[in-house]
Amino acid sequence: MMTLYDNAISPFARKVRMVLDWKGLAYETIDGLDKRNHDKLAAVNGRVEVPTLVDGGVTVINSSDIVAYLEHKYPAKPVYPADPAKRVRARAWERCADTVVDAILVNLSYWLLNVRPDAIPAGLRDKAHADLDQVYAALERDLAGRDFVCGEFSIADIALFPHLVSVQLMKVPYSPTAHPNLAAWMKRLRGIEAVQGDRARARAFMTNLDKQNFERVKIFWRGDRIEWMLASGQHKWFMNEIESGRTIWPGLGIPAPEAKAGA
Repeated sequence: MMTLYDNAISPFARKVRMVLDWKGLAYETIDGLDKRNHDKLAAVNGRVEVPTLVDGGVTVINSSDIVAYLEHKYPAKPVYPADPAKRVRARAWERCADTVVDAILVNLSYWLLNVRPDAIPAGLRDKAHADLDQVYAALERDLAGRDFVCGEFSIADIALFPHLVSVQLMKVPYSPTAHPNLAAWMKRLRGIEAVQGDRARARAFMTNLDKQNFERVKIFWRGDRIEWMLASGQHKWFMNEIESGRTIWPGLGIPAPEAKAGA
């Protein structure tokens, strides 16, 4: 059986878990962000980040690489469109979710999930809303006359959902009046079983947030999240975080030794 190192509110882990559920694949999970599982995760992923998938002797890191692996090995109920143009479009939206939307919303979440000594920097939420408005407008455009972003349910919908379901909580919502296609799409997604399972796990985690055993003081930083914070004019804030010792950096992403045949 496959093992997924994940976390109930990691958007990248949620993406992979929804793909597994959509395809009906059997797997077990280990909360890789639980401090008690840190060494287990480090043993299979030198960057010590989720998601990480172990399928027999194969270890796959990075959510997009995991999805591509699952699609190749378990092609039933595909999440990539068969049409090449639609496939490219779906991957473009997945990349937007992973690099643009993730960076904005995860950076806002630090003042909700973490134990912080400060208030959210002035202007940061306004910058987030301005940038997300461009995403909302593009989705409204692409969803015109369609049930899903690329026509059929795909990785585009799966990658975007864990982020956009949180925009109300992060106080950067879209307007159902201005974005009726977007609002109808989000409602439609909530009717899909794999999405319902994702929402239930995230809700249960957040309901018991104070009992969770993950790092809430130091922030784990990665490229796109740093880029958006600096592009938003928060370089002084960011340097203060480093100087105050409240940062965690990924380890080196060097592949672990290959599993021996028959092991």
